[in-house]
Amino acid sequence: MSEYNILEMEQENNGLGKIEIAPEVIEVIAGIAASEVEGVASMRGNFAAGVVERLGKKNHGKGVKVELTETGIKIDVYCLMKFGISIPSVAGKIQENIRQALLNMTALEAEEVNIHVVGVQFETQKQEALIEEEV
Repeated sequence: MSEYNILEMEQENNGLGKIEIAPEVIEVIAGIAASEVEGVASMRGNFAAGVVERLGKKNHGKGVKVELTETGIKIDVYCLMKFGISIPSVAGKIQENIRQALLNMTALEAEEVNIHVVGVQFETQKQEALIEEEV
């Protein structure tokens, strides 16, 4: 790993140069993979992410934190689950979906994929949550 927080791909030397992947790319891959899982209501973001989305740009890395450590890639995912689903089952599916997407797209394996359930969303709360985010 370089000093600029970029992950350098280890590959056999093909004479064409090197491949580097920014942690933001891993955040986007993990964010999309997590939101694809049935049972995930939404990803948790911050105020800046909400402003960017209102300006028309979807923040696919929202609710995902990637840390590059000496031992590997650590991914933390913060999400809200739909009411009535099995949280352990959905969390397991999120972990597997992220691991598979990361492996398919970058040939990298995550050391850890931690799922943080920060809330449960009821059907009637969807509208209320959207209104609260705008405030």
